[in-house]
Amino acid sequence: MVINQGLYFRRRLANTTFIVLSLSAAVFGLIWLTFILWELLANGVAALGPHLFRESTPPPGTPGGLANAIFGSVVMSLGAVLLGTPIGIFAGTYLAEYARYGKLAFVVRFVNDILLSAPSIVIGLFIYQLMVAPMGHFSGYAGIAALTVIVIPVVVRTTENMLLLVPNSLREAASALGAPQSFVIKLVTWKAARAGMITGVLLAVARISGETAPLLFTALNNQFWSTDLNAPMASLPAVIFKYALSPYEDWHDLAWAGALLVTATVLTLSIAARMLSNQKRT
Repeated sequence: MVINQGLYFRRRLANTTFIVLSLSAAVFGLIWLTFILWELLANGVAALGPHLFRESTPPPGTPGGLANAIFGSVVMSLGAVLLGTPIGIFAGTYLAEYARYGKLAFVVRFVNDILLSAPSIVIGLFIYQLMVAPMGHFSGYAGIAALTVIVIPVVVRTTENMLLLVPNSLREAASALGAPQSFVIKLVTWKAARAGMITGVLLAVARISGETAPLLFTALNNQFWSTDLNAPMASLPAVIFKYALSPYEDWHDLAWAGALLVTATVLTLSIAARMLSNQKRT
């Protein structure tokens, strides 16, 4: 067999060039990620302590913590997940199981893709006009509604994708035994795609953990401890935004600590989602 040395050399050169470029891009991104994480650790660890979880956000020059902001973030994120997850799962199930190739499914996917890529500030403005303006005041309910709109498209996309990965032979085997489609979905396809669906929920939580813009337009902020969802409520992203722009050094320290908490939360959720995804593959 005759080998064209010139063609072989060009292909090897092109392959090596693309490998070097890809590796360089990966290293470039990792370098900046390392800088960011190092800066967070260097400035945030020093501000960590029990007071951070026991005391509310203080006025300038006085000691305090982020207890009210942590509580507000947990409550609003939990509320958004509890509301958005069932809607996202059932919508994704409809797209994958009932109307995979239908016209309505095409429209739903198109709208879901728009929501998935929509800027969060637009969602915040939408909820502001829908809830905050008619109510006449900011509230935790409005913050939950804004985060729910962000959660839903993430869960819809991951649920549909995971259900589409389930082999049709499993559905056909269950249907051949006389099980109705609702039982097939509940006992076969959902169970087979459970790890992937949970991964989608975790990714949705990671997505909303650091959202600031929609909460500034809906929940705003609250310097004091408050469990009233019908009133303005503090959140970590909003407090970080406010304190980072302030001229007070003690507020800067709390902002760094809050940023470290948010980053650690997102990192933990991302690792958990990746582990579940790998478990699904095996």
